Amino acid sequence: MNLKQLSRMLELSQTTVSRALNGYPEVAEETRRRVVDAARRHGYRPNPSARRLATGKAGMIGYVMPTGASVDIDPHFVEFLSGLGDYARTHELDLTLSPSTIEDEEMTYRRIVANKQVDAVYVSSPRPRDARIALLNDLGIPFIVHGRSEGLDFDYPFLDIDNEAAFHEAARLLIQLGHRRIALINGNADQTFAIHRERGLRRALAAGGVELPPHRVRAMPMTEENGYRAASDFLAARERPTAIVCSSLLMTLGVTRALRDAGLSVPGDVSLIAHDDVFPFLKPENFPVPLATTRSSIRAAGQRIAERLAARIAGVEDGARGEVWAVDLVVRASVAQVKG
Repeated sequence: MNLKQLSRMLELSQTTVSRALNGYPEVAEETRRRVVDAARRHGYRPNPSARRLATGKAGMIGYVMPTGASVDIDPHFVEFLSGLGDYARTHELDLTLSPSTIEDEEMTYRRIVANKQVDAVYVSSPRPRDARIALLNDLGIPFIVHGRSEGLDFDYPFLDIDNEAAFHEAARLLIQLGHRRIALINGNADQTFAIHRERGLRRALAAGGVELPPHRVRAMPMTEENGYRAASDFLAARERPTAIVCSSLLMTLGVTRALRDAGLSVPGDVSLIAHDDVFPFLKPENFPVPLATTRSSIRAAGQRIAERLAARIAGVEDGARGEVWAVDLVVRASVAQVKG
């Protein structure tokens, strides 16, 4: 079915149908839904070249994807991408991935903007004073950051969870249960989410008169094997921690393996709290001892990023609005009063 046939069937002008499919704000929401539903039922897909000529828009969200031997595509990224795709596929948007080495990122961003390959982009895993954000701000393309950067001298649009408050509350719970030797297994130390998590945990410990010495902190990519190695180091220490806070359920798989190998129990010997991104394949309640968690859905974040990017493409959203989601603390059986 072509645009003319779809318009005739809906008894709407071709201009109205085209604008409805491309997210123009002057089209009523009820009309947009009727057009999108009819297009989906009858298999109509706008020709990308024709759409670009008619609207000046490509109907594409872009992402510059790091590649190379030192880069792992982990389940956190896949789950976020699934959420973004859930929204995009129902709103006539496509996602294009532009692979790039870390060294060539700036050139890749400049190329996709200059070629008008995409209408908007998103940035993930931001670092302090992130040069990608400064570049996109200068290039003038609509964008949103998943997470936050620090040290930039301008505001920018972002969506983040309150990592600092989440780990502050996790540490506060452990202090209330009498724990004084608390360890942290965190994500990469140069990424802002990890900085915020350590900051929140340290703030709660300081308020409770508890120290976090360097030998009880590990920062690394969030894999099962890294969780195992970090926990094994902690447990081999002369004074092992009585509680561990972990930045990912994936790492926590390794932590529980290390505890089992050491003949230690949760929470009898070590209490455990992890961050839960709400993976459909890895649920904290299904661990041998149900895990206490700080919980926020990374898939929902992907959906919201796509929704806001669509709004920015259509001109409904502009400016540099930040959005910070509260994080739930879910107490389960993996935490207990410290012994003795």
